[in-house]
Amino acid sequence: MAKIEIKPIRIVEVKSEIGAGTRGASLGIDAIKIAALDFGSPFFKKYKSIEIQNENHLLLEPVVNDYAKRIKGIYNLNERLANQIKKILLEGELPIVLAGDHSSAIGTIAGIKMAYPDKRLGVIWIDAHADLHSPYTTPSGNMHGMPLACSLGEDNLDRQQNKPDDETIEYWEKLKNLGGIKPKIYYSDLVFIALRDFEPQEEYLIKKNKVRVFTVAEIRKKAVERIAIEALNYLDHCDLIYVSFDVDSMDSRISSGTGTPVPNGITEKEAGNLIYYLMRSKKIVCFEMVEINPTLDKENLMAENAFEILQKATNQLTQDF
Repeated sequence: MAKIEIKPIRIVEVKSEIGAGTRGASLGIDAIKIAALDFGSPFFKKYKSIEIQNENHLLLEPVVNDYAKRIKGIYNLNERLANQIKKILLEGELPIVLAGDHSSAIGTIAGIKMAYPDKRLGVIWIDAHADLHSPYTTPSGNMHGMPLACSLGEDNLDRQQNKPDDETIEYWEKLKNLGGIKPKIYYSDLVFIALRDFEPQEEYLIKKNKVRVFTVAEIRKKAVERIAIEALNYLDHCDLIYVSFDVDSMDSRISSGTGTPVPNGITEKEAGNLIYYLMRSKKIVCFEMVEINPTLDKENLMAENAFEILQKATNQLTQDF
């Protein structure tokens, strides 16, 4: 039996929160590091990390793009992140992205496609939210609700309710074309897990494009191992798979330490086991964890739960079967 090469892990720290509506997500990475110390774990000594320069200074400036807040900063950050992800992958390492708000997924996905432009990328999006808004449909203007739409090259003009200014449109187009590839992913290559809080504009896209959604009820009925197997089988036609884990996929009773908690989510045990089984796939090219906000938390509970899930992910990715 041929031995499968295990790629070294590289941690990518994105301490950015300019895409979020609440403050504090940029502190999530350090909160995870504190959790690791509290557990007596050498995790952040064992794995090399690199930090992406952020644009958080924009939080002190007036918002000028109402339908895509701080979009210039979002573009600059994600361009840096995309180039770094590309570099890591081409050097034979496997990136684990720890980020503040979920808009960083724009750069993560772009970087994967820049490294492997001819490969088909499957996306497993573990999140309470669909993140399928564009500047034309967003109710908030917060760009952590737009990364999938951006990566899909989706404007959703059928459900347009906003009229973005010229600068917003210019940077939105630049974001969609980041890396010179558009679209970077397809609806048929996208899976949602634990999705339960979305707007009518997003629901329209999900139904129109027949996107596969594994609900919390389905998870409870089948158990997480079965869900992981079905999700991976659904994306079997893809060459590579990227898993993005937003901590608000977990139930709001245990996920107060995030900006947009939602009831009726999965438990921390279910989340950990789900990641454990997903990471067994040798098609995994990147794992991402986002939206930990210790300013909203008690006793760093969310970061502790997140760190345990992170350990499960890395243990699987470095295990030879």
